[in-house]
Amino acid sequence: MNRKSVWIKADEGRWDDRKGRITTGLESGVDYVLVDASDVEKVRELGDIKVAAFAHDERSGADIIVVGKGSEGDGTKPLPPDFSGSFDIITATRLKGKGLKVAGYVVIRNKQYEEFAAELAEACDYIITVGTDWKVIPLENLIAGLHDKDVQIISGVRTSEEAKLSLETMEHGSDGVLLDTDDPSEIKKTVGMAERSGVEDIELAAAIVTKVEHVGMGDRVCVDTCNLMTSGEGMLVGSQSCGLFLVNSEADDSPYVASRPFRVNAGAVHAYVLVGEKTKYLCELEAGDEVAIVNAAGEQRKGIVGRVKIERRPLMLIEADLNGKTVKTIVQNAETIKLLSKGGKPIAVTDLQPGDEVLVKFEEIGRHFGMKVEETIIEK
Repeated sequence: MNRKSVWIKADEGRWDDRKGRITTGLESGVDYVLVDASDVEKVRELGDIKVAAFAHDERSGADIIVVGKGSEGDGTKPLPPDFSGSFDIITATRLKGKGLKVAGYVVIRNKQYEEFAAELAEACDYIITVGTDWKVIPLENLIAGLHDKDVQIISGVRTSEEAKLSLETMEHGSDGVLLDTDDPSEIKKTVGMAERSGVEDIELAAAIVTKVEHVGMGDRVCVDTCNLMTSGEGMLVGSQSCGLFLVNSEADDSPYVASRPFRVNAGAVHAYVLVGEKTKYLCELEAGDEVAIVNAAGEQRKGIVGRVKIERRPLMLIEADLNGKTVKTIVQNAETIKLLSKGGKPIAVTDLQPGDEVLVKFEEIGRHFGMKVEETIIEK
């Protein structure tokens, strides 16, 4: 899953005021802080975060050098009649030629500045655009004009609502936002929105259970994440990569054990689990790995593995039919392990009966080393 990025603008005002904005950004999980070159080391002292800096050379030590402030990009200097003579474009080209990451910064005052932003983008890794009276139309034009270029569009916003609009414009939206606010709640909302934006929903289908059978002892995997899940959220797991069952988290209250909303008792060690666009074997997961957390509506978000527990337990085989295709998984035989029904209701595997409907992610294409491949692969 490629989450869209959030940048915090922190280049204006007193340092003590900006420090609070930066600290909130760090705690909320923003991707970049944008400051003047003189503040790069101050930001690094606050925490481990990537820093973008307004500069005209590489001496700032920033991860990304941003050109355009105090120059043509923000209107301090007039735009040249011929963009090939632009100071900002020449500077960006020179810096990128040295192997540096470069962003262009443009305040869109009128159509000419929109055209300048498109031209500057050709020399940059990122193009940051800040709207004035018009925001959506220039962004739409830039998305359309730069969609096949190797540059990311970062849209300037002041609220989470503006961020939502930018990230969804023309379906694809901008690749990220530059947020200019001191409001902690707006920063947190925007980061949460970016985490969900650009992540496609997963198509889930209802499969009919055909067999529930005890198969003896084996090793099963509990995946403990660094994320809290709700009932109806879990992970996609299965014995075949073509058919992954939605296994509910242990967020439900139970008379047997305490609720563990960070955990999915996922299945036997051999099983596949969805990780972004790929799959991994459950036994391969370890702390720090990414997993997909999915709900019954197919909405997904990123989860981080905090711990994996592999223990010997009694297991049961579950088979289901989906349009004539048989899909299987093996899970621990216990009341706390639940699959999700078509309506999103958890069903304990110990109560599962032939004829019950459970949610499955099904795909015809096979996988090789976790990646989709166009070849015949038979898994039984």
